[in-house]
Amino acid sequence: MEFARQVSHLLDTEHRANLELLGRIEQALARPERAAADPEFPRLAAAFARMVEQDIGRHFDFEEAQLFPRMAEAGEGDIAGLLREEHDSIREVAAEVLPLARAAAAGTLDGAGFEALRRGALELVERQVAHIQKETMALLPMLDDLLDDELDRTLAFEYAAD
Repeated sequence: MEFARQVSHLLDTEHRANLELLGRIEQALARPERAAADPEFPRLAAAFARMVEQDIGRHFDFEEAQLFPRMAEAGEGDIAGLLREEHDSIREVAAEVLPLARAAAAGTLDGAGFEALRRGALELVERQVAHIQKETMALLPMLDDLLDDELDRTLAFEYAAD
């Protein structure tokens, strides 16, 4: 999909990177016995933990502070509200998964912890993929109309500087 605004491009780039990583996590955890024994899994878990921190923190906060209010002002409050509700539900799962992903990255996760990571991470993957699809189809194209050139540039610089 082609977007006219810089903010849309930045968010879309992050979405694509997240989808790639979420796919790798999902594949690794589909065969938990292999993932638990894979010497590369701690590196993947570390990348997953960084993505959760980045996306749940910076990405969601930016959308909620800068984009959702503008959507509501433009009469698109229902979709903004839905996306915010999804952020909240994703944050709940992320809060449970993040310490487990960090422990997996450090190589300190036991069998029960690994199973909890697997369940939580797969739930997070499902929620995050569906959420990214909604944003790609609804939020990002809407920014072409919501943002003028100057505001787009200002928000893009602000987001990139964080």
